[in-house]
Amino acid sequence: MNPFEFSIPQNIIVGAGTLAKLPECAKKMGGTHAMILSGPTLKKMGVVDKAADSLKAAGIAADIFTDIEANPSVTTVEKATESYLASDADFLVALGGGSPMDVAKAVGVTAKYGGSITEYEGAHKVPGKIVPLIAIPTTAGTGSEVTAFSVITDHSRDYKLTVFSYELLPEYAILDPELLTSAPASVAAACGIDAFIHAEEAYISTAASPFSDAMAEKAMELIGKNIRRFVARRTDLEAAEAMLTGSLFAGIAFSYARLGNVHAMSHPVSAFFDVPHGVANAVLEIAELASQFHMSESAFCRFFKSIMHISAVTYVNNLRIAESCRLLLSTEEAISKIASDCGFRNISYFNRVFQERMHQTPGQFRSLSAENRTAI
Repeated sequence: MNPFEFSIPQNIIVGAGTLAKLPECAKKMGGTHAMILSGPTLKKMGVVDKAADSLKAAGIAADIFTDIEANPSVTTVEKATESYLASDADFLVALGGGSPMDVAKAVGVTAKYGGSITEYEGAHKVPGKIVPLIAIPTTAGTGSEVTAFSVITDHSRDYKLTVFSYELLPEYAILDPELLTSAPASVAAACGIDAFIHAEEAYISTAASPFSDAMAEKAMELIGKNIRRFVARRTDLEAAEAMLTGSLFAGIAFSYARLGNVHAMSHPVSAFFDVPHGVANAVLEIAELASQFHMSESAFCRFFKSIMHISAVTYVNNLRIAESCRLLLSTEEAISKIASDCGFRNISYFNRVFQERMHQTPGQFRSLSAENRTAI
């Protein structure tokens, strides 16, 4: 075993309703004036104002910056830094997915040490602690609340630059599954796949250690078991919390074991074509799996089952059943036809297997929107 070391220098809070702990965390840091960095959608939904109001009710001033796009740019970091400095705030709150968190970390650097974020590209170029930061994820995917990375798009080069420093780690991370319930199915699926690939690439990394393996294995277990259930019903708080926790563990794993070819390829794809990061990862993952796993068919099947809690053969059969249901499941006669075509001995047995695998009855599946059925 090679020597390894690790440290988790953060305070992490997980659970439904924990957004209410934001003022308490701010006071523990000595914060008196927050700058909340988020996106326009969360602002429209009232989530940003809810966070700001909770701070104000506790006697903490709060300013807001929500002009943050997907795949945020160097220009966005510059604008956010100007807003932070003009506000006289003394700490940052990143509220959202990976984009607000990447911007908040970058602002934490440039607001304190000056210059452009491009000057800090690479590893360990941040000279010291950044502006105090609280991270509150609203997606289960990036794990950015516990990672030492900030990824910013430089449009002058059509390139995603990475700043890597453990100084970027937020002091507090608040993981409240109630904040995930409004995510569209497509976003939930893309973010969940991103988190899974974080864990998978960390797990097979040459820099992996027993510590990162433990984090990655638990992340793959939680995500593999809950992603379909969560995408189907984002209001399922148990599944949402499992996905958040899995994303958290995956973020810790790759912070210490690093990522691999999928992310190396997906960053330029998303930067050049403005493709959502999770979607780019999902597309590239299929092509990369064969070259990543230099193992026999039987070994791969064991690996697959350990993660997905189902054999690869059964999973493929379930996909065939699910696709048939998506296209045909409109009447009881159709259900009987699908059951017969798939070799089930009777309709009640089909219904039971369907509910076990899809986490809902055929009738519930039939009532879902086309988008949700496709996502499942």
